[in-house]
Amino acid sequence: MDSDMKKLLTSACTVVAMLVACIAAAQWPGASSDPSPGKPAPPAQAIANRPSDYVVGAQDVLKITVFDEPTMSGSYRVDTDGSFQYPMLGRLPVGGMRIREVEQMLKARLEDGYIKRAQVAVDVEQFRSRSIFVVGEVRTPGKYAMTPQMSLIEALAAAGSTTPAASSEVMILRPRDAGNTQALTPEQVDQSNLTRVNLADLQLGRLSQNVTLVEGDTIFVPKAEKFFITGQVRSPGAYTYERGLTVLQAISLAGGLTEKGSSRRIKVIRALKGKKTQQGVDLADAIQPGDTLVIPQRLL
Repeated sequence: MDSDMKKLLTSACTVVAMLVACIAAAQWPGASSDPSPGKPAPPAQAIANRPSDYVVGAQDVLKITVFDEPTMSGSYRVDTDGSFQYPMLGRLPVGGMRIREVEQMLKARLEDGYIKRAQVAVDVEQFRSRSIFVVGEVRTPGKYAMTPQMSLIEALAAAGSTTPAASSEVMILRPRDAGNTQALTPEQVDQSNLTRVNLADLQLGRLSQNVTLVEGDTIFVPKAEKFFITGQVRSPGAYTYERGLTVLQAISLAGGLTEKGSSRRIKVIRALKGKKTQQGVDLADAIQPGDTLVIPQRLL
């Protein structure tokens, strides 16, 4: 299971990297709409994806592109006072402004004696004033700054990936209040705001499971739950529980029956309301976390 998890994250992150590369390669296809020859127009995809209504805050990183002016283009971090240092124009206050307002301000300032018909695009390269949380069985749990269109895989990668003790199922906890500033636990959210994602689905290429995160989300990676199997199986012991696992599948994980093992009269020891009970189960029955399966010997 541990090696499967490592393969999962490697495979999934490779897919994400390929998608990002394809998008980046396709971002400059458009022809110029400016009547001036040789003046490239802003990429259509970049315009569509620009969060123009986003309000800039301290520690955001703005990517500013002044077309046909590479020395005026670059990435700039907004300081704690809400301003940043920009070439020729000096310190510009942008805290509390919307992205489109920053664009308009830069265009007006640049056209005031520096560049004629300036074409300016501003994107948020890193949302330092918007955060998500990654907690539980990850190598570096904590609060992380959002990037544009941040996904589950990106968040797990930022936290250093899952630990060997992690479950293959993670939970995305969405707060009622978008201004949430604390990590959540599963008990604090309604079922409607809880999304379960099996990382094995991502490994199989089901990228619909690679959920896009929103501000304040908590990615909770629980510790893998265990079940136990004893008796006439080849490798008795503790195994990682997965939702929907059947008795037959559990026996398979334990290496199958021994020569003396029987697939009949199998018992499960299960805790119910704090008390241990023992009952018979069929091969098709689902097991539960903490179950102990007892595989009997054949009578003949």
